Amino acid sequence: MTDNALTPGIISGRLTSEDYVENFSDLHPRLDDHEALVAADRCYFCHDAPCITACPTDIDIPLFIRQIATGTPEAAAKTILSQNIMGGMCARVCPTETLCEEVCVREVAEGKPVLIGQLQRYATDTLMEEGVHPFTRAPATGKTIAVVGAGPSGLSCAHRLAMRGHDVTLYDARAKAGGLNEYGIATYKTVDDFAEREVDWLLQIGGITVETGKTLGADLTLDALRDTHDAVFLGIGLGGVNALGLEGEDKDGLSDAVDFIADLRQASDVAAVPVGRDVVVIGGGMTAVDAAVQAKLLGALNVSLVYRRGRDRMNASVFEQDLAASKGVRIITNASPRAVIGNGAVREIEFEYTDDDLKPTGQSFRLAADQVFKAIGQTLEGTELPALEGRKIAVTGAGRTSLTGVWAGGDCAAGGDDLTVTAVAEGRDAAEDIHASLTDAAG
Repeated sequence: MTDNALTPGIISGRLTSEDYVENFSDLHPRLDDHEALVAADRCYFCHDAPCITACPTDIDIPLFIRQIATGTPEAAAKTILSQNIMGGMCARVCPTETLCEEVCVREVAEGKPVLIGQLQRYATDTLMEEGVHPFTRAPATGKTIAVVGAGPSGLSCAHRLAMRGHDVTLYDARAKAGGLNEYGIATYKTVDDFAEREVDWLLQIGGITVETGKTLGADLTLDALRDTHDAVFLGIGLGGVNALGLEGEDKDGLSDAVDFIADLRQASDVAAVPVGRDVVVIGGGMTAVDAAVQAKLLGALNVSLVYRRGRDRMNASVFEQDLAASKGVRIITNASPRAVIGNGAVREIEFEYTDDDLKPTGQSFRLAADQVFKAIGQTLEGTELPALEGRKIAVTGAGRTSLTGVWAGGDCAAGGDDLTVTAVAEGRDAAEDIHASLTDAAG
């Protein structure tokens, strides 16, 4: 069945039902009890552990692995969650190969690190499946905080503030809380509605009211939030998508990779999601890889990922690049788009080769394409925001903005590295700073 008269190559149901089940199964299935004990036994439990320093949330990794090794995964989970309340999701999506596992003593000596990410998932899944929420609220403070954006930074901030006894209203523009965890991560990385289940589990702390369908600038104003709350935290992410800046960019078949990923994540049946025969993804980050791999898993015949710089400059980790290649994605580097070709709908994309300084070489090529996804970065949307630094909200210390009583963190704030785990850390640290500020003011 054709999904668009102008783009007959973009159809759903390209594969068998068995293929879809296999293709979108869990990328890293959870370790069983024996596997977890064997993996934990490889840890040296370093006193001055480099893995802790490499973790943006400063989890005591040797401690939680020792707790797994001694048969107390629930205690291990509490060690993790006390620093990173979204440790379950981070265990699934964190690029551990470039963070904690990269500096693991075993990795340095043997080229095979302790499976820190998978052990973290084992511990947190064990606790969550028991329906246990290991934290309780402090006595009510009477203070109210507005958290705008229910992504990783906003959820982390809201949970920590609620735990400190404050009442939090969590606003989000989407129909569901979760942000990129719910809408922007490859389906095979977070199966069985884990993002939604993690949010439900996190909210068990109490003291958090969630209001969805509320957009800053349309349904909410920053001035009104400041007037009606004791503090405001902005975790609004980056809602806009950069344009290619090419003539013909509005042709049918050319869309944003983030929308494609969101549609796939929210689909009740992945087989119903249409995909082209010849797919081109423009970009070099995790979103680009997620879109390219999932296009291939949906049954696209040819998938090319094209990036303007070399592979060593791609934001996607080497593991992600290798994953894409292993699924049949062709990675083309040092090439920039120059023209969108087609009559009403895209049929080809013309690229020009560039050198390492992005200077054109004069050589060009074309790729057949009935579907093109842009994954060239996102931009901050909104008016009446605090002062900006470049294209993001300027912050100092633990997320303080230019406006009194307003903090920010996650992708919308300057200085971070756009990782889920970093967003969680920034939300947590801002919450502690908000708490200290409100406590000092009350005292």
